[in-house]
Amino acid sequence: MAAELFPSKKLPSPPDSYQQNLSNNNTHSLSHTHSLSHTHRGGCTWQGLYPTIRERNSVMFNNEMMADVHFVVGPPGGTQRVPGHKYVLAVGSSVFHAMFYGELAEDQEEIRIPDVEPPSFLAMLKYIYCDEIDLCADTVLATLYAAKKYIVPHLARACVNFLETSLSAKNACVLLSQSCLFEEPDLTLRCWEVIDAQAELALRSEGFCDIDTQTLESILRRETLNAKEMVVFEAALNWAEAECQRQDLTPTIENKRLVLGKAIYLIRIPTMVLEDFANGAAQSGVLTLNETNDIFLWYTAANKPDLLFCSKPRKGLSPQRCHRFQSCAYRSNQWRYRGRCDSIQFAVDKRVFIAGFGLYGSSCGSAEYSAKIELKRQGVSMATKIIKYFSDGSSSTFPVSFDYPVQIEPDTFYTASVVLDGNELSYFGQEGMTEVQCGKVTFQFQCSSDSTNGTGVQGGQIPELVFYA
Repeated sequence: MAAELFPSKKLPSPPDSYQQNLSNNNTHSLSHTHSLSHTHRGGCTWQGLYPTIRERNSVMFNNEMMADVHFVVGPPGGTQRVPGHKYVLAVGSSVFHAMFYGELAEDQEEIRIPDVEPPSFLAMLKYIYCDEIDLCADTVLATLYAAKKYIVPHLARACVNFLETSLSAKNACVLLSQSCLFEEPDLTLRCWEVIDAQAELALRSEGFCDIDTQTLESILRRETLNAKEMVVFEAALNWAEAECQRQDLTPTIENKRLVLGKAIYLIRIPTMVLEDFANGAAQSGVLTLNETNDIFLWYTAANKPDLLFCSKPRKGLSPQRCHRFQSCAYRSNQWRYRGRCDSIQFAVDKRVFIAGFGLYGSSCGSAEYSAKIELKRQGVSMATKIIKYFSDGSSSTFPVSFDYPVQIEPDTFYTASVVLDGNELSYFGQEGMTEVQCGKVTFQFQCSSDSTNGTGVQGGQIPELVFYA
């Protein structure tokens, strides 16, 4: 998306540019009305200027002409008066129909709506009047709220689709809380997919600190988080500091523990590496002396004490492997590297997260390799890593990983590349496939112009893509 989506748990406030846009919109509306009136006085009807009912209806959007109701939209201090036409609104929303024509309808000329932001209310009216969906990252959550409130289901679906497309590790935690609030199970599922696969990025995002307590607890309980427990612990402390500020509390160690409450016991502290616990959690001050002592004993003593903390490691996600060759071989004249790039392009039919590659190794005994791996989209690097790995002389593949899994969108080609340095008598793939079905995901492969060392669809290096789905 053109705009990065960083929603907070509170429905978004209007962007700073809104007042200027609103001023321009009103100016356009008034001048348009004046123009229509002038045309009418000249002996011509404006209706004749527009061939379809949709276009004629669109003229009425945010227009005072023939308006028979007005809305005062927004919280106190940030309201905007918006004109409306009861018939058009009633046709577009069952709530407006009940409001204006139902048994309990009241003849109000002005209706106050303090819980909807003006830009989002106008976005909803634009859909009702013009059959146009105009969404942006700053207001889409508030527009979804308005669409849900006034039962405009097609607009609500468009908002959810927008959010799913914009979903990333940066906003997944906040969108999780909003998807639960709005009762959107498909969006909730998509959020969990991102949070599980890119857990450390999600936990370290600014948005994680904005979630509510219930969402925090649901994330801390998550069995499939792909994250070190020390990262989970640090994220919880960052959230606690933000929560202290929201509650007007000084962010002391005591207050952080206070706002965390029983959620502290959802962090699986005994599953940390002992060094992480000793240098991090044990010295954070958040744990009591008794808790710290008992956890140290749990690590070292034969008779382990009972703990309130879960001592069972999270399962995480099991990586899947897409193998694109049907066989492998080696030649006596060797596969030479010499700093050249082996590369292949691939696309998927649904969102996945590439964790790394599976690479071949030496065909004449154990050997060490240095690899620079890279993932690009349309020539732009998304992730790169220089890493060493050992091969044992077998034809097996050996995994190399990026620092974090990379989100891959469907129906777009990405480029996987590796520059290898090591024993040049190595295995290479043969009988490559252009399409591989791996679980519920279909991979397509094509040759890459970045490949300068012989790798292509039919044969070469990068035999496997390691991914989460």
